[in-house]
Amino acid sequence: MWKFVGKRILAIIPILLGATFIVFFIMSLAPSDITAMIAPDATDAEREELRDSLGLNDPLLVQYGRFVINLCKGDLGTSFKSKSPVMEELAKRIPYTVMLAFAASLITIIIAIPLGMLAALKQNSLFDSISMAFCLVGVSMPAFWVGLLLMLLFSVKLGWLPLSGATSFKNLILPAMTQSVAGMAAIGRVTRSSMLEVIRQDYIRTARAKGILERTVIFRHAMKNAMLPTITASGLQVGNLLCGGVITETVFSWPGIGRYLVTSISWRDTPCVLGCVVFFVVAISLVNLLVDVLYGFVDPRIKAIYKKA
Repeated sequence: MWKFVGKRILAIIPILLGATFIVFFIMSLAPSDITAMIAPDATDAEREELRDSLGLNDPLLVQYGRFVINLCKGDLGTSFKSKSPVMEELAKRIPYTVMLAFAASLITIIIAIPLGMLAALKQNSLFDSISMAFCLVGVSMPAFWVGLLLMLLFSVKLGWLPLSGATSFKNLILPAMTQSVAGMAAIGRVTRSSMLEVIRQDYIRTARAKGILERTVIFRHAMKNAMLPTITASGLQVGNLLCGGVITETVFSWPGIGRYLVTSISWRDTPCVLGCVVFFVVAISLVNLLVDVLYGFVDPRIKAIYKKA
């Protein structure tokens, strides 16, 4: 198992280099000049001097090589706009992104898994039809639209929750609900399909024929075997929540990595953009690794494969 985990951690390195180089290359193609944004009143000579001080006149590969060398030292560079270390800027915002992703994941898992299981156990019932209709609507609605609807209802009409910001726990509720809608829909559908497939297996019919209590059949035999696809979907959704909160954080003015990324792109602040990319790549890779490890605990056959790897 530990050998497998070590290989997966080492595999993050080429993924990180590939992702950062692509983003770095795309940022270099932007037509605007960062020096014109930083110093709009400067002369051409002053801007050229500023470009030299920032290293923007160096060849592209030299600039990227400098970034990789600093990254190996744990240094993500300095923001062009704020002149502060990118690591410090990310450290101030990562807790907000993790908090939002955790709250949204908690809402998603608590609602989606029981919803999918009940829909499978009550197949073709009114509850099944309503729950699957909710899942269809949830998957189809974009996050910004869900966020605007929730703001209109709970903030503008009812006045229960604040519109934006991050000054109290109430500010977390609407963004977390917005983030969780698509995840609930996706995981609910996957759980229902997986549960339907499992409860039709011969060993489930055998367990029922032996007179085992229905709750024992469901929770001890069926649920565990139906969890593999759900774990996969949950892992993907957690990764999306960590890295896909750009729209939600922007709509609700939530001071997380997603909103910081949007601001950095608009300013062509390449070090900050690359710092956000590093965080996203590492976060998604670690979540996927955690999902693979959970497979081993749920299914002993997969754990045996990991030991051979």
